[in-house]
Amino acid sequence: MNQLLRITSVITFAALSSFASLALAKDFKTQTVTISAETIASGLDHPWGLAFLPDGALLVTERGGKIRIVRDGKVSRPVADVPKVAVRGEGGLLDVALAPDFAKSGTIYFSYTQPRQDGVGTVMASARLARDADGAELENVKVLLSVKQSTRGWSHFGSRILVAPNGKIFVTIGDQGTMKRSQDFKDEAGSILRIDADGSAPSDNPFADGGQALAEIWSKGHRNPQGLVWDAVTDSPLIVDHGAKGGDEINQPQPGKNYGWPVITYGVDYSGAKIGVGTHAEGYEQPLHYWDPSIAPSGLAVYDGAMFPEWKGDLLLGALKARMLVRMDRDDKGAIKSEERMLKGAFGRIRDVRVANDGSIYLLTDEGEGKIIRLTRAG
Repeated sequence: MNQLLRITSVITFAALSSFASLALAKDFKTQTVTISAETIASGLDHPWGLAFLPDGALLVTERGGKIRIVRDGKVSRPVADVPKVAVRGEGGLLDVALAPDFAKSGTIYFSYTQPRQDGVGTVMASARLARDADGAELENVKVLLSVKQSTRGWSHFGSRILVAPNGKIFVTIGDQGTMKRSQDFKDEAGSILRIDADGSAPSDNPFADGGQALAEIWSKGHRNPQGLVWDAVTDSPLIVDHGAKGGDEINQPQPGKNYGWPVITYGVDYSGAKIGVGTHAEGYEQPLHYWDPSIAPSGLAVYDGAMFPEWKGDLLLGALKARMLVRMDRDDKGAIKSEERMLKGAFGRIRDVRVANDGSIYLLTDEGEGKIIRLTRAG
């Protein structure tokens, strides 16, 4: 009798656990489809970047300086031997991406604010992610890219990483809290940088000879780009960049071009004072799209999955201040037609957006008890 009771209790508990898991899913209607949002992991310390591992697990960075592996909703203990990270304000452990040959080499790329005697600065490093039954650790950590001039401020570090289809690596670098640095072509700050896997500058970079500008620079005049993705529609990278008070932008950074910050902007200073000369000036590029008032965009994906064919080729981006997921509807040439604002206030600050191989969409929430949210098609 007791054994039967125990068996019945186990079955009942399992059923209730399954029900509780399903109960966490919530449906939301959008303009084109109903989506179901499920929390698949929680308790993360301001998660910032996410990468999908080949075995189905998730690799997640926490701004506080830890890397976690999430599998079946379970969050691992911290990956060992992560370099020391300077954590304050917007600084900390930031983005993560897998090398194209990760399945063989185990190589990952990650960015963070590096502590220095004279301040901090954004760096991007590579390492081998070594895993066994007891956990995971980083081996052979190597800094590939470093903002040489340190800052004592704690804002605008940028730090998104993109491995392009040809293996070149793009990294976004914010102005490190000093706006004029974005117009200094001998300074990595305020730039999109492009490097090879060994950290060197590719010979086809726009300033490869290092004469007019640093050889790693791809484009200049950016403020704090926290979204970066390869767009197969236009065969180029796309970024989202934080403005000041107004002036958040979507840009298609072209080699050698200057995107204007702080000479031109659609925003103003937080005090209300004018920044620069206005919204247009010769020699500076216009954004593909801008927001005023600001939404504080972070994380950017191009939807290319099968789960939501209605969104094929559209942009998906998170919003921190506005606490929502934004879909930018595009035509077949990549031109933006309209904007849809989804999940308003449902999950808080959305830091990162990624599309999985099955077409589902993953979101990271930037909270002290941060979550991973998975979006699927309802029904």
